[in-house]
Amino acid sequence: MSTLSPAVLKRKKRLSKLTPYGFVAPATITMLLLVVYPILYGFYISFFDTNLVNKWKWVGLTYYGKAFTDASFTHSLWMTVIFTTFVVLGHFLLGFVFANILNKPIRFKTFFRGVLIIPWLFPDVVVAYLFKWILNTQSGILNALLMHLGLIQEPIGWLTQSATAFPCVIFVSIWKGFPLVMIQILAGIQTINTDMYEAASIDGANGWQQFRYVTLPALKPILTTVLILDTVWVFKQFTLIWLTTAGGPGSTTMVSAVEIYKNAFNYFKYGYASAQSVFILVICYLIGVVFRRLLKDD
Repeated sequence: MSTLSPAVLKRKKRLSKLTPYGFVAPATITMLLLVVYPILYGFYISFFDTNLVNKWKWVGLTYYGKAFTDASFTHSLWMTVIFTTFVVLGHFLLGFVFANILNKPIRFKTFFRGVLIIPWLFPDVVVAYLFKWILNTQSGILNALLMHLGLIQEPIGWLTQSATAFPCVIFVSIWKGFPLVMIQILAGIQTINTDMYEAASIDGANGWQQFRYVTLPALKPILTTVLILDTVWVFKQFTLIWLTTAGGPGSTTMVSAVEIYKNAFNYFKYGYASAQSVFILVICYLIGVVFRRLLKDD
């Protein structure tokens, strides 16, 4: 029986230490190329007045100062905050309601679970064009149904009127995103020991008290994670809004992502758009920090 030489054993030992790095290398390289590099390059561009080809004029922090005083950008930030607040609240409200219903011993539970998860499975593009057709002024099914029922006398421009465009966009975003929150909450509820509810019931706790003192504390780690991810995801929402209203009518639905896109690809202000993007990146990071501080375990 042959034995390996000390040199071979040493080489094999060294290779075995490098094996874990080999497994994580593809994911690491992908993250560096698709996430880290674009962020760093965008940060670099924000210091230049550039067309990304042959014009690279150094402007330093000029665009960052301009963003602070730009009325259109501050307006888009305010609209983004309002949009994010209502959408996230809608996600969690529907998520809690449907998660609690699906946790009960109802008939066809698996069927309803599959139906309720469908909105999350659809790409944003599909959802945007689906609701754009439903809410269409002339040929939309919603106007046709309401007129057939006698609730309205003439078609309503749901996505073209200032009074209805923003609420419609919020509704579409809530419909698209609530299944993710629902599934996470449902998974968390199913991990809670039923003995805790039985003990609370014996102590005289009603349904609301059981929810407040048993369900919520048990779900706190899950809720913290989902709240951070959902808030950041909604805060930088672009596709649904761009394809349904493109920020209009006027600036009624002009959230930050649409404002940045227009500055970059409509007005070719790449440096200024990059500076605005850095602000959004910092805000999204701060959202995570604030939520983790507020919801951290004692």
